[in-house]
Amino acid sequence: MAVDLEEQNCAWNVITAALSPLHGATTISDTQLGPAINLIQKYSYGPIVEEWYLESLQQDLRQQIAPAFWDSFMDNSECLVSQLCSSIQRLNASLLEYQRCTNICSRISQSGDPSSDVKSKVEALFKSVIFYCTPKHFDNDVNQFYSLAFKVFRSQGKDEDCEEEGASTASCSVCTEKGAICQCQDILSKFHLVNRLLNELGLLERVCGESITNICHQQIKQHITHMCKGNFETSYMSTLEKWLEKKVVGWLAWVYEGTITTSQNNVESFHSRLHHFLSETYADARIHELFDIIIEFPESEPAILDLKTCLEKTDLRSTLLVSLKNALETRLLHPGVNTADILTAYISAIRALRVLDPTGVILELVCEPVRKYLRNRNDTVRCIVSSLTEEGSSDLSDELCKAQPLVLDESYHSDDVGEDWEQWVPDPVDADPGKTSKSRRSSDIISMLVNIYGSKELFVNEYRNLLADRILTQFSYDTEKEIRYLELLKLRFGEAQLHYCEVMLKDVADSRRINHHITDAKNKKIVPDEGIPVNAMVLSAQFWPSFREEKIELPEELQSSLDTYTKAFETLKGNRTLSWKPHLGLMNVEIELKDRKIELNVSPVHATILWYFQEKPKWTIEELGKVMHMPSSALRRKITFWQSQGILKEEATDTFTLLEEQRGRHHDIVVVEDDEIESAMASSQDQREEELQVYWSYIVGMLTNLESLPLERIHSMLKMFAMQGPTTSECSIPELKAFLDRKVKEQKLIYSGGVYRLAGKGGS
Repeated sequence: MAVDLEEQNCAWNVITAALSPLHGATTISDTQLGPAINLIQKYSYGPIVEEWYLESLQQDLRQQIAPAFWDSFMDNSECLVSQLCSSIQRLNASLLEYQRCTNICSRISQSGDPSSDVKSKVEALFKSVIFYCTPKHFDNDVNQFYSLAFKVFRSQGKDEDCEEEGASTASCSVCTEKGAICQCQDILSKFHLVNRLLNELGLLERVCGESITNICHQQIKQHITHMCKGNFETSYMSTLEKWLEKKVVGWLAWVYEGTITTSQNNVESFHSRLHHFLSETYADARIHELFDIIIEFPESEPAILDLKTCLEKTDLRSTLLVSLKNALETRLLHPGVNTADILTAYISAIRALRVLDPTGVILELVCEPVRKYLRNRNDTVRCIVSSLTEEGSSDLSDELCKAQPLVLDESYHSDDVGEDWEQWVPDPVDADPGKTSKSRRSSDIISMLVNIYGSKELFVNEYRNLLADRILTQFSYDTEKEIRYLELLKLRFGEAQLHYCEVMLKDVADSRRINHHITDAKNKKIVPDEGIPVNAMVLSAQFWPSFREEKIELPEELQSSLDTYTKAFETLKGNRTLSWKPHLGLMNVEIELKDRKIELNVSPVHATILWYFQEKPKWTIEELGKVMHMPSSALRRKITFWQSQGILKEEATDTFTLLEEQRGRHHDIVVVEDDEIESAMASSQDQREEELQVYWSYIVGMLTNLESLPLERIHSMLKMFAMQGPTTSECSIPELKAFLDRKVKEQKLIYSGGVYRLAGKGGS
């Protein structure tokens, strides 16, 4: 037994000496090592030897190898490249020594495989112990090393397109910046050596993976910013992907050159990640510019298509929704932006976002705040209708010419797949389940604008007001253009809705014919000739919207001419007569002063003011107001026009005189137009009040028969009986309540117990 124990001790000493390369042990020959291994195997001491070996290795790593490795980076006098290279070489030498010891452990465990579990444990110890806590400057040093290698790669012509970036293969653009002799070849050789040694250590990804990724990402970001920022008219995705393959992936292949066993796998793993990062970075850049891209659409359509491609590969849809919604709210939805500009941007958004997302979900989600804001602006409908019928080419007028019927939201109650059921795909997950995909995809721009309000009556009424205003301010009998617009609008809104507008245009044509007949009758002495020639626009009052009212009494001569025209009309039309609106219309006047003649087209009110100044050169506002039966405030506003023409002058407060001469100014004949063009129609508020007064007669009838009714019942009955017809817009419950409350204040209604009663009918 003593002999066996002595043999075991000798074998143990031989094995431990062979497995201690850092403790100055003598070289153990195979003649000594072989019997010792056999004896250790005989007594099954292999696991004990392996455990002791790994523990010793861990101590050596902590106490000697790791400190020596990190201390080598503290010497800043040495070149970074040489410093990193020598440190990695020393670390690799240490690993080679332990790999020899690892082979001995493998022999003891009878596996004989150098890549056994013992070797993997040794490599894991090297990685975990040495790089358990890296100094802050190490990652920076590695990043500088690989950045320098990247510059060398570019300057040495490794990059096929380096000349496009300004790099020259004839001179070194890396070393000349430091004022030193070119060291590129030395850097290249040490660079490949470091990569090979790190690969042998199994540390290539651990040490340089992050730096390589950062360099690639930085180059991609810089290239996208330099190449694509602010340019929306060119598609860049294919160009960027080619650039990525040639420059960035080419750089990766060069990094892993010499590491043959892992090169292909590493490059391929980087390849897919970099393509995804390229798409993500490009999409992020375009998302930040998306508002400008939308404004410049359709010229910016290539950028939209690129972004669409990137969104299919990345998860940036929610980022796009948030970013674009914020951009629209910040840059559009505030009082400083004109309604027309908001509409222009909204129309561009509709067109651009339908290219980006044909399902219409992005458009629906992003533009909802825009729709709400436009709904609350008083002039939105007028701007839309004006754009539809304005001269020249515009977004809405071009849409109107397409002659498509309106598609309102309520037209779609189910998601009818139709004939393209084989091509059907579900909506995105962020789509509103309460709305159908068919309405999102099929609605045109005009339909979407009408759907802001959900009712086409509002637009028809506004067009009716606009048409009336246009006719009564231009006083032109040429209605060819207006008839064309009307026919196009009929295709959109229906003939019944626009019947009143058709009658209005017919009135214009009839007025021209009536004026022609009266002129012939005067020439033939059938009717008397008026002193001042009159051409009238004869309107069917029940078909026209409410006119702007303005009190005025015309001079006797002017009123006499109108009366003469009325008699001629009665002679021509029999039992029909005329009710004049003397504040509307145009008069052609020629003003003769001492030093000049002026010819103007002005309103009858302006002409009347000047008429009285030919009778007396000085008038006060109060005197002139009494003669014209006109309020002083309105009269002062009208006189301002003549002041601007240099014909009247305010000599004292509210006292005006006629200027027969203008010193220093001499004109023979001046022909100008009246700058002050007022709408001939009543304001929308006045017209709405008039409509509500129509409802009042219905309300009185209801309460007379039923005595008392709650607000909701009154509204439902009005909706059934009164809110009908092409010229009547629906009255909301809050608007009806405000109207009824005004009647309560006027003591025409009594509100008690949640119901309304007529005053004096069941009220206490």
